[in-house]
Amino acid sequence: MNPLVSIIVPCYNQAQFLDATLQSVLDQTYENWECMIINDGSSDDTDYIAQKWVAKDSRFVYLHKENGGVSNSRNLAIEKAKGDYIQFLDSDDVLDEKKLELSLNRIHADDGIKIVISNFRMFVDNPFEASIPYCNLNPQLFNFEGLLYQWGASFTIPIHCGFFEASLFESIRFPEDMTAQEDWIVWVSVFKKARKAIFLDKPLAFYRQNPKSRTRTKSLYEDQLKAYAYFKIFLSEEEFHQLSLVLISRYYKSNEDLKSRLRAIKESNTHQSGLMIKKVLKSAGVLKLFKRFLPAILKLKSK
Repeated sequence: MNPLVSIIVPCYNQAQFLDATLQSVLDQTYENWECMIINDGSSDDTDYIAQKWVAKDSRFVYLHKENGGVSNSRNLAIEKAKGDYIQFLDSDDVLDEKKLELSLNRIHADDGIKIVISNFRMFVDNPFEASIPYCNLNPQLFNFEGLLYQWGASFTIPIHCGFFEASLFESIRFPEDMTAQEDWIVWVSVFKKARKAIFLDKPLAFYRQNPKSRTRTKSLYEDQLKAYAYFKIFLSEEEFHQLSLVLISRYYKSNEDLKSRLRAIKESNTHQSGLMIKKVLKSAGVLKLFKRFLPAILKLKSK
């Protein structure tokens, strides 16, 4: 077997890192790949650098579009990708040269596996001088429930740690109205379909510590609230109810008064929970935010 791997690289004004990113693609020991470079309306030298790599190797494919955000760029590439598998890669990160080869080896060795997750390391300028990751990946949490309820509390998974069967994205796209937490939604979505993954405990993905990164400068909190609204679409009422409890517990567990109210919520039925959650949020002074992003939490259905 010699499946095609589509590597998706969205780019926006990070030309200074793009050469290193694309070099890590060219260095892959597995050679049957296409690399889709999506220029999201950059105003720097991204166009020049991308054109240079396309001229160097025909496996690089270049698309230029108006600015629409990283999720829009990824979604465009997903629609145009020809590969049997998908590897995401941001334009400031890099891959180990064996990332594709080792991921495919594990998929071929384990029948039915559609997701391989590798470990990762952090770096500033040189991937060969990488430091330990910002969190420890626990394969026991690589399932639907672990990703839904524990994400952000004990771990997150950089999207380029994943290696996915392309069929998972036939009905899954990145939400385009968010600047962070979109990866969380996609991880939960693919695990709702696949349910199981293989963990490669090797640092095959390298995550650049960039002070100007969108994940450091945007409001993670508001986007996390938006994420809960997305989850209402495809979670069961019971799953969404549990997620609501996790939300309240996570942000207000230090407040003893709210702890007592949380215990009361857990003991109530689903219909009563909606009203009690509303009271808790109002007392905490954040009801306005939750009304904007999570009306479903405040109006849980009763059966």
